Amino acid sequence: MTTLDPWGAVRIDNYSKLFDEFGISRFNELLGRIPDPHRYMRRHVIFGHRSYESILDAMLKGKPFAALSGFMPSGRVHLGHKMVMEEIIWHQKHGGDAYLAIADREAHAVRGISWEKCRELGINEYILSAIALGFEPGGHIYFQSGSDPVKDLAFELGIKANFSELSAVYGFSGETNIAHMVSVLTQSADILHPQLKDSGGPKPVVIPVGADQDPHIRLTRGLAYKMNMFIVEERSGAEGAYISVRGKAALKGALLEIAKRTGGKLYEEHVDIFARDLQEVESVVREVELKHGGYAFMPPASTYHKFMTGLQGGKMSSSIPESYIALTDTPDEGAKKVMRAKTGGRVTLEEQKRLGGEPEQCTVYELLLYHLVEDDKELMDYYKDCVGGTRVCGRCKKYAADLMREFLKEHQEKRELAKEKLGEFGLQVR
Repeated sequence: MTTLDPWGAVRIDNYSKLFDEFGISRFNELLGRIPDPHRYMRRHVIFGHRSYESILDAMLKGKPFAALSGFMPSGRVHLGHKMVMEEIIWHQKHGGDAYLAIADREAHAVRGISWEKCRELGINEYILSAIALGFEPGGHIYFQSGSDPVKDLAFELGIKANFSELSAVYGFSGETNIAHMVSVLTQSADILHPQLKDSGGPKPVVIPVGADQDPHIRLTRGLAYKMNMFIVEERSGAEGAYISVRGKAALKGALLEIAKRTGGKLYEEHVDIFARDLQEVESVVREVELKHGGYAFMPPASTYHKFMTGLQGGKMSSSIPESYIALTDTPDEGAKKVMRAKTGGRVTLEEQKRLGGEPEQCTVYELLLYHLVEDDKELMDYYKDCVGGTRVCGRCKKYAADLMREFLKEHQEKRELAKEKLGEFGLQVR
């Protein structure tokens, strides 16, 4: 059984197991419908999703949707964080309302980092890099501790959550501090608050994550369900297929309005609706719920990307600087880390030429795949040359190191320019 731990160092060797064990859907089934897909989508780095159809439908129809991710300010910003930032920025460019949360409540509760340090790391590491990568004004950047809507919603969500549920999802025990539990509910509030009335109301929201963060998604989807006034289900009976709308409380007036607007048959605690489209009924139910003071949350969607391997093989760890490249490493430091990285080459040059390399085992090829080469044909040429034994590791490392040096130089120049944009997000350098 695969265990997903949002706060641990996780390596998943068989991603296909997640489809069956956790009910994650295969992303490649949607790929043909996505306009201008990101390279992570094209290259199957994004391998799974929950409810991404709702995002894609809104994107294609020009309807409101949002993309959000949070970053715990506990260390340096690195290429793993860059992956998530790029996914948020891609959705922003395709019409989504973009949110970037600095999870300082989580860092303070789980890592014991001071509020001042959280602020410093949040701005100087994560936010500057996000803006440098293309996060545009009009998007929302905030600290959990400074967002009253998020904190208020977290309190309301706490009414619907209990210790047994949190323990089942996260493995919490009697030794877990209460603030840690509060930080979990705050993350659920992060995910749901783009659907609050002041943020434009219910809409599809996607959270790009690594698979280790799926517990947060599952918990939040469950809480969204609990917070809503109505349950909408497709059913079948003697009269054929129909849609049932059930009230969780005695909302007779609201059920009556739903029955009138959908042509459904009203019962004591539910309405049965025939010959109507599910999405149309759900839209009516949301409108009625909002009118009667409810939230009408849509279950959040999520995408799941593969983890990057540590540069020396194995897990990438923030405690081992040589295992990752920080976006604030100097260009020469980044290039040197690439030159020292583990490759998928054979033991000898003769074997390399005879048997070919193994790019699937090569952290340098992974850097090209994830970050350094945008053109798919160029990447495929490097792959073929590697497996065909015509490209040796030293040459490939040199090429990747030069690309990394160039990327870091350009990125850090953009980080300096990003400081001038902080005011547009209501922030300033500290």
